[in-house]
Amino acid sequence: MFPMVETIAFVFGLVGLGYAAGWTGLLRPQVGDALTDFVIVAALPALLFRTMIGMDFAGAAPWAMWAAYFCAIPPVWLAGHLVATRLFGREVAAGVVAGVAASFSNLLLLGLPFIQGVFGRPGVEILSLLLAIHLPIMMAASIVMFEWVRRGEGKASAPLRVLRDFLRNLFLNPLIVGILAGLAWRASGLAMPAMGARFVDAFAGIAGTVALFAMGLGLRKFGISGNVKPALALALLKVVLMPALVLATVLIAGLPPLVAMVIVVAASMPTGVNPYLIASRFGTGQVLASNTMTISTLLAAATTGFWLAVAQSVFG
Repeated sequence: MFPMVETIAFVFGLVGLGYAAGWTGLLRPQVGDALTDFVIVAALPALLFRTMIGMDFAGAAPWAMWAAYFCAIPPVWLAGHLVATRLFGREVAAGVVAGVAASFSNLLLLGLPFIQGVFGRPGVEILSLLLAIHLPIMMAASIVMFEWVRRGEGKASAPLRVLRDFLRNLFLNPLIVGILAGLAWRASGLAMPAMGARFVDAFAGIAGTVALFAMGLGLRKFGISGNVKPALALALLKVVLMPALVLATVLIAGLPPLVAMVIVVAASMPTGVNPYLIASRFGTGQVLASNTMTISTLLAAATTGFWLAVAQSVFG
């Protein structure tokens, strides 16, 4: 139990240090943006590249794992949408943002370092399989839902343009590039040169620490401003309902213990920054998304430990 508590304290402690650095003025908000860019463009792609090269695909049961995780997303998304539109009277477009915010886990800046600290490289391999399709599926679902809302308002974009923009953004995403490059190198059968391995390890080795610190700086920049009640409700859906549903689907799917524990913990991660980016793109719900991210991260400091303990008790 103590190593688990220590890992949780360390992970969220790094987030807290980043927040404190921003709160005290030691580092400017622009530093957080720069660190986040570095992590997303260089460090995490290197980690994913290295993981893909050495991954044991046979033991990860990807189809069952993907089904168990993504079957939990529609009911959570719907619950978030209804909370925003029916309970708090927000417009339908903001309800789409609420649905994304309630179901989009921070698997990258927080999930990867957390899983790495708790489960080591085998856990990262499993999470990488989830990451490989998580962003594309959630982006596609968000775009489809917004286009459906815009069509109802008579503002829908041309389908081919939407598809072209989606594919361009997807395949230019550094994380997707890192995953695909790792898979391509693995398929080639070539050995990684010693110097190349040193470069990859140099970036991959600092990915977790810098990601967590940058996340803390980012939370300081976003803060909490208005829309607290709906954001709190969405945050609770994210850190309570989402992992509970994934736990149920994992039990039904009968996944191997390590795979089951990793995706339950992944589902317990707080809301990531992508819902805010999606809200900014479509011009609605930005404050709701940013507040949900901040509040769910604060709650996750306690709830992730709870879900990790539950997962280890059930599957360990």
